[in-house]
Amino acid sequence: MINKQKIREIYLKTLELTRENLSAYAIPNEAARRLREEPRDYLRSDFAIDRDRILHSGAYRRYQGKTQVFSFTNMFDEEMTNRSLHTTYVSQISRTIGKRLGLNLELIEAIALGHDLGHPPFGHDGEIALSKCCRKHGIGEFHHNIQSLYIVDHISARGEGLNLTFQVRDGIISHDGEVHNTLLQPARGKTEQDIQDFILQARQGNIIPWMPATLEGCVVRISDTIAYIGQDIEDAIRYRILTPEDLPRACTDYLGDSNAEIIDTLIKSVIVNSYQQDFIAFDEETSHHLLQLKKFNYEHIYTNEEVKKSRRIIGKVMGIIFDQYLDDLRHQDQASRIFTQFLHRKSEHYLKRFSDAEKVRDFIATMTDRYFNEEVKHYLLPGKYV
Repeated sequence: MINKQKIREIYLKTLELTRENLSAYAIPNEAARRLREEPRDYLRSDFAIDRDRILHSGAYRRYQGKTQVFSFTNMFDEEMTNRSLHTTYVSQISRTIGKRLGLNLELIEAIALGHDLGHPPFGHDGEIALSKCCRKHGIGEFHHNIQSLYIVDHISARGEGLNLTFQVRDGIISHDGEVHNTLLQPARGKTEQDIQDFILQARQGNIIPWMPATLEGCVVRISDTIAYIGQDIEDAIRYRILTPEDLPRACTDYLGDSNAEIIDTLIKSVIVNSYQQDFIAFDEETSHHLLQLKKFNYEHIYTNEEVKKSRRIIGKVMGIIFDQYLDDLRHQDQASRIFTQFLHRKSEHYLKRFSDAEKVRDFIATMTDRYFNEEVKHYLLPGKYV
């Protein structure tokens, strides 16, 4: 029989050693808190438990079937970046930074692995289209960071949620690599009510200042940017939207002209400028060139005519599919996949809590690109559907 007392002694000893190696600004494992208390696990910290719950969730498995930037490309080029690869990059970059800064690596990893769980099919194009549907049906704007929190709070585990710690949940909803920040200062002292107020404001389309509550959350947020900026360029070159000669020379001379060099420059800037500080920051020169590169990507990649063409297609079919599922719910069509693949697998807690439009939103947001395409075929080409 396993000696449980010995396991407990080993856990407490390693907890003490871990605490001794943490920065004064790091979150110690014993500071973790959950909405619902659970018995102590003397094998893993609470943040490690959160990481494992995310890692074994259905939403995490679906990462690999979701677009990062270029919609539909994963159907003919499996080396284009998908959401799974992006999440892995964010995790590794944030762990590298966190290790040098003496932060809690298990907390960092849990936030990083969970930060994009709520992304719908087709990346940001899908997010824009789904948000339009949500506003049309009176449930407010769709934001993937909020939906990521909803995944772990209300949708996973048959609708009972994963009961993750406050610090991980806050890090998930507070990631936003698209907003440019030279310096990230943690908003320590945030509460559960602050999170709920933020969700309400964001759903209404209001923009309010919002920072992670922990330095670990700040590391993941800045690593999100580091992970995608150069990778999107490499994917655009692979997709033949750009050539290496198109890149802004001033930026590449400073940051590097490959994804690996850009990541290396940005990571070193963060570590040097954040070491033994209660903030996470780039130096001003690096931040300037990063911002210029972001603007270049926006003008030459994210608003490229080929990308916009995909966006228009996704926008049209998203509205059709959303309305179709609503109709299925109104008519209680039990053969519809919103019942067979989603609602029949949810607890009464979930079914009673959310409106029909919210259930449709949640179902669509869980879909991979391939699954969404199959549903479009099913409803728009029923005679050819197999």
